[in-house]
Amino acid sequence: MAVDALVDALVQAEQDRIAAAVEDGQLAQEEADERLADPGGGAAAGSGPGRAPARTLPGMPAQTFSIVSAHDVPVTAYRWDPAGRARGILQLTHGMGEHLLRYGSLAADLTGAGWVVVGQDHRGHGATARDGAWGDLGPGGWDELVRDIGRMSAQVRADLPDLPLVLLGHSMGSFAAQQYVLDHSAELAGLVLTGTAALDLLEPAVDLDGPTDLSAFNAAFEPARTDYDWLSRNPAQVDAYVADPRCGFGLAAPDNKQMFVSARQLADPERLARIRPDLPVYVAVGDQDPVTGQLALVHGLVQRLQAAGLSDVALRVYEGARHEVFNETNRAEVVADLLRWLDRVVPAS
Repeated sequence: MAVDALVDALVQAEQDRIAAAVEDGQLAQEEADERLADPGGGAAAGSGPGRAPARTLPGMPAQTFSIVSAHDVPVTAYRWDPAGRARGILQLTHGMGEHLLRYGSLAADLTGAGWVVVGQDHRGHGATARDGAWGDLGPGGWDELVRDIGRMSAQVRADLPDLPLVLLGHSMGSFAAQQYVLDHSAELAGLVLTGTAALDLLEPAVDLDGPTDLSAFNAAFEPARTDYDWLSRNPAQVDAYVADPRCGFGLAAPDNKQMFVSARQLADPERLARIRPDLPVYVAVGDQDPVTGQLALVHGLVQRLQAAGLSDVALRVYEGARHEVFNETNRAEVVADLLRWLDRVVPAS
């Protein structure tokens, strides 16, 4: 799927998100007007080999480019830049059955605070998916999806070698980030995990021989308005997700199994001991997020990290919030808390 086609399909959804934020009181009308007029969140369009300038659309990145994964799989990536001097790099790693351009509003908040924001559409997702083969991670599968985090980091570090980098993974992206950090914590200034859990603790309840069924997480919210009410209390956000043809799918059966099998290493104390003990980690979840297993799976994750010797692990639980905390009715609070943590980890110069 061409990036232009992906962009065109997202225009109305992004405008709806901004309108919903104004209606809910999360965004002032003046700021909403500015975002509609300045789609890059204050970003200047970049240039360079393989990069295209931003379209004039709300929340769209300044740069769209490609990185080459293993087996010559092209991975579509994006970058948003702050208007002024950059203080650091925030690398986003999105969840299952979605794509990175859903994070345009968060990128605008981050660039407004001086962060360069980058990330990629995972294999089998967004503009990276091959001929609409949603959820098929291709040759190398899950392990190469995890390694793509490092490929993305290397690409942006080549341009900005002196800036600290914080990795933010949501949901499936947080599972990949947890695995990535086992061998790369020295390269990070911080790690943020949202909509997350200790995935290996979830394995006994999962059929490893079948594909992922995201709608199964909706059981706790039946009778429900949609199959994806579990994502957020904000109906506009749920409707935008349902209307987006690039959302709502799970991983193919072989990739789903590989994800869970690979997660078993996160229960290995020797592997966890390789994470540098002073790595700042911020975990943010909703207490109504079914992925957390009524918070048992997220408490298990935090306790595991602390037991491995990590001295700076912060957990923030939002009462009533569901899976996508950055798309929740208390979004302003969630973003403010993230920015406050980032200010502590990477102080503005």
